[in-house]
Amino acid sequence: MKHPISWMTVAAVALAALPLLLGANAIDKLTTLFVFMLLASTWGLLAGQAGLVSVGQQAFFGLGAYFALRLVGGGWSAYPALFAGAVGAAVAAWVLSFFVLRLKEGEFAIATWVIAEVIRILVMLDPMVQGETGTSLLALNGVEPELRRNIGFWMALGSLAFMLGVTIWMMRSAVGTATRAIGEDDEAAASLGVRVMTTQRWVFVLASLGAALAGVAWLATAITFLPRTNFGVQWSVLMLFMALVGGLRSQWGPLVGALLLFILQESLGHLGPWYLAGLGVVAIVFALWLPRGLAGLWDDWQARRALGTTPAPGPAAPASTVSPLTLQRKSAS
Repeated sequence: MKHPISWMTVAAVALAALPLLLGANAIDKLTTLFVFMLLASTWGLLAGQAGLVSVGQQAFFGLGAYFALRLVGGGWSAYPALFAGAVGAAVAAWVLSFFVLRLKEGEFAIATWVIAEVIRILVMLDPMVQGETGTSLLALNGVEPELRRNIGFWMALGSLAFMLGVTIWMMRSAVGTATRAIGEDDEAAASLGVRVMTTQRWVFVLASLGAALAGVAWLATAITFLPRTNFGVQWSVLMLFMALVGGLRSQWGPLVGALLLFILQESLGHLGPWYLAGLGVVAIVFALWLPRGLAGLWDDWQARRALGTTPAPGPAAPASTVSPLTLQRKSAS
């Protein structure tokens, strides 16, 4: 069973049975882990593969939950509204992409953050939200607590499996080749006939859908909706940390980064400011000395094992020896 989607499906089915075996506290923690993994993997796709460094993905994390609350207020059942809210956030991302994707690098990053803040303020002006006070998804209070907890777990797990499957399929297609080429050099990719704006739009919308699915899974578990929390910039900071530490250019690295963050949070979270300072130090160490993250260390170890030698110290090896641009040039000739 070498195909990633095959063993991933088996793993998802096995994990889905965990609520039958574990207690409430363990299920809550695993739900948090799956939300972290979902955020990390989609941000890794956006920044690591497509080169779109967004610090405003919390906008879609919060929008999915907000749209769900609005739909429930309009008479929808809670769980269908949650998934519809995530789709609504993806549609909003598609609309915004026509503006933000015209910006480059730092301008793009700042614009996404500003848009996220504007959306947060607009949501706070909604009388239903009650400003900083926030609101709750009261429709879920009628669901038995254990069942509600399990459904939140299944939502997070299912969303993670779905997004990973779509990402794997996409990155193996022509869109994936174009995405990697754009991530390396968008101008060179455009000169080879790659439709840069269209490809970036697909990636941006997909990553935003992942953030929105994480947001509605979070709402399904927490029930409460607080604009400062759901639209907080801390979500983008955590996404950056997980992807950077795990390996920004790796497909699986951000998942490892999410697991590491979860372990650090569970073991050191009680330290408060010292915990946050520690995360900052770890991020700086990886940014300066281990830019390819844990995935890069793993690749280097496998290379040494295959060669049976220890290479001399020097610059880190590139993530891949053949770039998508090189492949496209060969195919063009």
